[in-house]
Amino acid sequence: MITNNLTIRIGGEAGQGMDTSGAGFARALVRSGLHIFANSDFMSRIRGGYNFYQLRVSDKPIYAPHDAAHLLLAFNQDALTQSLNDLAPGGAIIHDASIQFDPGARNVKAFAFPFEAKALEIGRAAGMDPKRAKLMANTAALGATAALTSFPFERIADVIAQNFGKKKGSAIAEANLTMARWAYDDALQSADQFAWKIAPPADPTNRMILNGNQAIGLGAIAAGCKLIAAYPMTPATSIIEFMTAQAKRFNLVTKQTEDEIAAILYAIGANQVGVRAMCATSGGGFSLMVEALGMAGMTETPLVVVDSQRPGPSTGMPTRTGQGDLLFVMHASQDEFPRIVLAPGGVESCYADTARAFNLAEKYQCPVLILTDAFQAFAARSVGVEELPFEKFRIERGKTLTDAQLDQFKPGEYKRYALTDDGISPRAIPGHPNAVYTSTSDEHTEFGRIKDEDAANRVAQHSKRMRKLETIKREMRMPEWYGPADASITLMGWGSTRYVIREAVDLLNARGVRANALHFTDIYPLDEARLEEELNKAKRLIDVEGNYTAQLAQVVRVYTGRAVDDKILKYDGRPFTGAEIADAVPNIARK
Repeated sequence: MITNNLTIRIGGEAGQGMDTSGAGFARALVRSGLHIFANSDFMSRIRGGYNFYQLRVSDKPIYAPHDAAHLLLAFNQDALTQSLNDLAPGGAIIHDASIQFDPGARNVKAFAFPFEAKALEIGRAAGMDPKRAKLMANTAALGATAALTSFPFERIADVIAQNFGKKKGSAIAEANLTMARWAYDDALQSADQFAWKIAPPADPTNRMILNGNQAIGLGAIAAGCKLIAAYPMTPATSIIEFMTAQAKRFNLVTKQTEDEIAAILYAIGANQVGVRAMCATSGGGFSLMVEALGMAGMTETPLVVVDSQRPGPSTGMPTRTGQGDLLFVMHASQDEFPRIVLAPGGVESCYADTARAFNLAEKYQCPVLILTDAFQAFAARSVGVEELPFEKFRIERGKTLTDAQLDQFKPGEYKRYALTDDGISPRAIPGHPNAVYTSTSDEHTEFGRIKDEDAANRVAQHSKRMRKLETIKREMRMPEWYGPADASITLMGWGSTRYVIREAVDLLNARGVRANALHFTDIYPLDEARLEEELNKAKRLIDVEGNYTAQLAQVVRVYTGRAVDDKILKYDGRPFTGAEIADAVPNIARK
């Protein structure tokens, strides 16, 4: 018997309620004191196709998906066909009796139940529409899952009652509870045939379930963001949706704009007058924002932009994941201007580094670009409240002048773009009579007045802006090491691959291969000298990225001269798993 170490996959077509069922079971597990990691795989369509929700369960914190499922809940034939090879040996399948399946010689067990027929029967008794009644098959499948894994029925009953009682009324809730109870009792007779069990701890710890986009929204709120503007674009859309749900509680303005150009201009305008603001999009939307991004660079306006990556070019694969925007985001501009690029890795990093981005944007008066991706946007894990110190975040506004400081100026004396050694000019929020100035996208003087033909002024102002990079470098964090210092192999990655690479490192060390990892969150600007010292610790450097051209490896070589020894690259729109990376290393080592 294997306890508290399994992965459950729920597969079917869009509209069958896999996410609802999976999220409900995840809540029951977390409320019982267990840890979960959940990720979704879904097609770009409203109905049909094949989607799945995967739930990894443990009594220890988990941060990444597993490569194999131990239990498959198959809601249609495609779920069986497409996920069968992902089942671990000894695993099991729960499916409706109407779906034909013969495991044959495979080392898997199949449990068939008349879910749909029973749902229609109970639905008729409750006066439900047949189409809606059929969806209760999901609830029944969860009841069967609880029975096979020996998970207490009352834990899922609480979630069912809460979910359906509030939204649909007591009759619907009662019908779903009846379905779950029937399936639980029926499946309990076969529980001894399934080796993986779930045993809640005696003293549950209070946790919540959070995905990457929600964590980004929370980080923004903690940092004092009061406006988000966005045009809906998968996989970034749920950031503004989450913040809209929190708008009344935290006094936020959320604006769905007519396009991405309007979104970034809203955010620039709000920041210009002292309101912390952001926008969120994907690569295609960010393409439209680039001209306005240059305006933020020229006017030295703080700005936070989230680019939630998906495969491209153009529309590409809207619901899939990738890491193909790194070089684009680093260099998107007209000419040159300072920007900061951060790539969070994990839910807690999405929270903390988004909050930090707002401080960096104001401190250095420049755009901060946050790179996440579809995998991280939707992947969720159980998080302790202590991991997100919401009330403890300290807002830093850099060289923003107070009214008392501005009172010391004479009218016409304040220089918004004063030449300074560190490149950062004292910033006044518009409204004070002693700080009247112009912000323009043209080249300008220290006072902000247009002066776009003077060569000496151009050199002075452009040099001032670019000097910020040297100042920023000192605050950028070096990549994070994980694993033994004396490793023979170092896996290098950035952003959302943080924890899957860690899992690969653990697997490799367990197999006798001395490996460690070097993970980048702070991507740009890079402190070349310090980074070179870190890279010199790596004996054999293997780059792991979700793109074709090894973009981080290119950046590292340009800035330090260090070339990677090999690459593990993936660009099929699916996320890495730790086992996948670990399995690739021996093949590389034999080259």
